[in-house]
Amino acid sequence: MDCLVTGGAGFIGSNLVDALLTRGDAVTVFDNLSTGKRANLDAAVEAGAELHVGDLRNAEQVEQVFAAAEPELVFHLGAQIDVRSSVRDPRADALVNVVGTIAVLEAAVRTGARRVINTSTGGGLYGDAAVLPTPEDHLFQPLAPYGQGKLAAEGYCELYRKLHHLSTISLRYGNVYGPRQDVHGEAGVVAIFCGHLVEGRMPTIYGDGNQTRDWVEVSDVVRANLIAADSDLGGPVNIGWGEETSVLDLVAALRDVGANGRPLPEPRFEPERAGEVRRSCLDVSKAREQLGWEAKVRLREGLAGILARL
Repeated sequence: MDCLVTGGAGFIGSNLVDALLTRGDAVTVFDNLSTGKRANLDAAVEAGAELHVGDLRNAEQVEQVFAAAEPELVFHLGAQIDVRSSVRDPRADALVNVVGTIAVLEAAVRTGARRVINTSTGGGLYGDAAVLPTPEDHLFQPLAPYGQGKLAAEGYCELYRKLHHLSTISLRYGNVYGPRQDVHGEAGVVAIFCGHLVEGRMPTIYGDGNQTRDWVEVSDVVRANLIAADSDLGGPVNIGWGEETSVLDLVAALRDVGANGRPLPEPRFEPERAGEVRRSCLDVSKAREQLGWEAKVRLREGLAGILARL
């Protein structure tokens, strides 16, 4: 099957590209390499994937790559992913995450793509939710332009489904972690802390450490994308563990897993950062009951997998 992955040189995208190649798909990657890394795709390119370097903000470039690839499936992971950057420059965030998504949807329609699997966010949309775990129909209350942009992108996916009969689904991730994770945005805390543990450096916690996240390992997220591609389910679907884990609990888990017997130093605390959610936990019953997916990799198992590669 012909597949196109935007953001395919990134942390999640490159893991997805590997999985698509493993199952025998032809894969085209579109990435501007601003946060993604060419090295993430070395093995994939050797196995036949094609990398096109371009920018989602350039609709002509997007159109050209789609026209050449003629993908049946489009996995849209390309994005501006840093919450703090979105606060500093909301216009730049929207140009990538909203206008860029429109370019992808336009190109998908024009080239006859069967389905678009859009990458969205859970905590970024729900904000400090009144209901935890938070279901997909909860009130939206983004705390940063990043979440607002992802909400708009989801809306365009739904619009193109109705207007152009383009099959779309938006996967609202929890905080994804795992191999190849780069240090960008709040999800990068796992990569940062793992590096600190290996190097024996003091980690920094912003806030009191009691803020919670719903961490989900990248292999589970990749599997969710593959299942979503083969499904007809539309609209938003939460992809997470359905459990709250505090930053302090994350530190404790890292200490339990360890790295060559070296302890993680006690963290230092800094003021919390603007635009970040206090508590986040996703209700994943829709994913389990309607998509047929649920997470399998527990946090300590996932952390051990990262540390084994460092």
